[in-house]
Amino acid sequence: MAGEIATGRRVVALSGNDALTFLQGLVTNDVLALKNGKGIVWTALLTPQGKYLADFFVVNTGDGLFLDLPEILADATLRRLTMYRLRADVQMVASDLAVSRGIGAGPAAALNDPRHPDLGWRLYGAAGGTPVVDWDAIRVAHVIPETGIELLPDDSYPLETGFERLRGVDFRKGCYVGQEVTARMKHKTELRKGLALVQVSGAAPVGTAILAEGKAVGTLYTQSGRRGIAYLRFDRVTSEMKAGDAMISIATQVIDP
Repeated sequence: MAGEIATGRRVVALSGNDALTFLQGLVTNDVLALKNGKGIVWTALLTPQGKYLADFFVVNTGDGLFLDLPEILADATLRRLTMYRLRADVQMVASDLAVSRGIGAGPAAALNDPRHPDLGWRLYGAAGGTPVVDWDAIRVAHVIPETGIELLPDDSYPLETGFERLRGVDFRKGCYVGQEVTARMKHKTELRKGLALVQVSGAAPVGTAILAEGKAVGTLYTQSGRRGIAYLRFDRVTSEMKAGDAMISIATQVIDP
């Protein structure tokens, strides 16, 4: 299937002898494997308190290293990385590479999206075609969070928003900013809050509060068809909940790929 331009992205070229080791000490995932050649890693930058600041892809196209960043967080993310750079031999320079994505058989240079097989592939450097994929439907089906919707800077925690299930965090890689808090959450018996797939009967805007028996349960986010992604307090979930005029109930459990 032909690809389409991934809108709202910024590509930054990454160079210098310390480029990957610099990132390795900052982000949630193991990026050192990219030293071995072509590949792609999805990761996040956190606050020292373990809260999400930004998520992005680190990419080795075979012709160079790049950051594939959400445009809405690109400036803040690059400022934060620059603050940590100190004397490391790392350069980050704007690139004019386009990002395309698609599902089905991709071009030879394409890289599989590391989060989930149904998210298809990403391609760097070639223009895409007409949008043909309902990405929200795919995200909802597999509870895959999106920057600026389910993933909120200075608010979201990576484990509550699916980073472990979606291969966005590595617990064997060693220290990074926010690692201690993330590790403590990992070793809890269970998370008390997090994203879940819900059935939605009726209409409610993204960001509508979910209530049950007069108590706040969580927030309704991306919706597709009669299903949606919700952030919930699991101990307050009931069989009947409301988000505005919409009725909400827990849907079939998401199964990891």
